[in-house]
Amino acid sequence: MDIRCRAIFELDSSIKTIHGKGDTCIAYDANGNVVSWDLSAVSKKETEIQAADKLEELRTERNKRLVETDHYGLSDQTMSSDMTTYRQALRDITDSATSLDDVTWPTKP
Repeated sequence: MDIRCRAIFELDSSIKTIHGKGDTCIAYDANGNVVSWDLSAVSKKETEIQAADKLEELRTERNKRLVETDHYGLSDQTMSSDMTTYRQALRDITDSATSLDDVTWPTKP
């Protein structure tokens, strides 16, 4: 489903199906009636969805980097101060970045 159709779908809980894509999205309710949609509201929702998707991509990459260092936290290992700082910086990355486009990754020790 393209982003326009996804936005329309998320804005109206009465919508059960959507056909088409982009500007040709036609939304239908449970009875098969066409449901109209407001372009301004849909555009705003598209922006929200895009931002949420980019943040999710950032979190996915951050989590991958955390997993790569999880073994340092096992009971039979001692995690260095540098590694603890690195891992905390990874966890805090979404405080300063909103997507993979604007992230500055901390340097892994």
